[in-house]
Amino acid sequence: MSVNKTSIIISREYSERVKKKSFIITTILVPVLMLALSVLPTLIIVFAGSGETKTVAVIDDSGLILQNLTDNEEVRYIAAEGTQEELLSADEIYGLLVIDRNIVKRPSGVKLLTPNASSLAVENNITSQMEKIIETEKLKSYDIDNLDQILDNVKTSVTLQTLRTDENGEEGESQSAAISSAIGTLLNFLLYMFLVLYGSLVMNSIIEEKNNRVLEIVVSSIKPTQLLIGKVIGVGLVAVTQIIIWVAIVLCITTMILPAVMPADIMNEVTALNAGSMDISNSSIDQDMAIALGMFTNVGYVLELVGYLFLFLVGGFLFYASIFAMIGSAVDNIQDASQLQMLGIVPVIIGLVSSMAVIPNPNGLFAIIMSMIPFTSPMVMMARVPFDIPAWQIVVSIVLLYLSIFFMVWIAAKIYRIGIFMYGKKPTVRDLIRWARYK
Repeated sequence: MSVNKTSIIISREYSERVKKKSFIITTILVPVLMLALSVLPTLIIVFAGSGETKTVAVIDDSGLILQNLTDNEEVRYIAAEGTQEELLSADEIYGLLVIDRNIVKRPSGVKLLTPNASSLAVENNITSQMEKIIETEKLKSYDIDNLDQILDNVKTSVTLQTLRTDENGEEGESQSAAISSAIGTLLNFLLYMFLVLYGSLVMNSIIEEKNNRVLEIVVSSIKPTQLLIGKVIGVGLVAVTQIIIWVAIVLCITTMILPAVMPADIMNEVTALNAGSMDISNSSIDQDMAIALGMFTNVGYVLELVGYLFLFLVGGFLFYASIFAMIGSAVDNIQDASQLQMLGIVPVIIGLVSSMAVIPNPNGLFAIIMSMIPFTSPMVMMARVPFDIPAWQIVVSIVLLYLSIFFMVWIAAKIYRIGIFMYGKKPTVRDLIRWARYK
């Protein structure tokens, strides 16, 4: 009978939130916004840099720079004709570049005069070109034959290929620390958002029902502990539903849309990379890009990440939702909850900061310890998972997290059963400890 009552609470909490327009809108819009945010910086750069070419008049007293300056889409260089006042007042002239005659010995002897605010792109274009020209002039003073050819031959670009090895020392899959760091950071922030957002949702729901005196009626037919568990599980299922929808969207993009829009030759290389039949060093595209495409189009890898995300999301939510629930039961309004709410938010922030700290060294002692502590393990471990850490560490972390949930729910239930009947007094942390000790 008690199970049926708990299931009723779960069903009510779940259906009430899933049917809201806000849930539907955020579920659809968040993936779109994340995609837009990933593309927007590139679009801004493209469109911001697609303006008209700026004309810069040059007074070159050195006689070395102007003849070697190269025009491009951003800047066009011309020899200055006329007085400084005439040049700066001309509509077609963006600015006047004045170069000192001893520019090689004194690189600071250059000025850009503009009637309006200068452009960073123009400044970078001028300085980068002049640096190369001055360096070339300095090298000429050494009087070395075929210097340009020697420099071209000496110039070397090293491509580092990182491979995991098995117990026998055999080479395994290609890896990229940069891609793993990016994936870990993304999963980490996703967990942070869900733990705080849905944990606060549990707290606000309890405060609202407490103010409406609904809880006093409900607890007459169901035990406070059952009510607490029902609320936490019901809201947790809402989070899981949202994640499932987002995962379905991601899988649709990576398995159907991405292969369709990518060039056939690149997708052939990615397919061969996933099958282990191609050396990443022979790829025609950037190594990190090839590895990233291989990861995102590998359904098995994506599902593995999603599986770990579910385990730590559910475990982390149940752990922190219990904390937020006991805070909500102890206060009468959102204002009073703001101070006690830090009991739940601060550990999550510590976990977020710790996860950022462990990414540079995911197998260090600090990383291992922080990924075993239940307060920080959801964020820290999800930041480490993309680095293919030992499986036993993940298992131990999950076991410790889920065992700690029983203890946290037990403490939260003891405070909850007393807090929901307390009105008119803002409790302190000492009050919560005293309520937790009641039998």
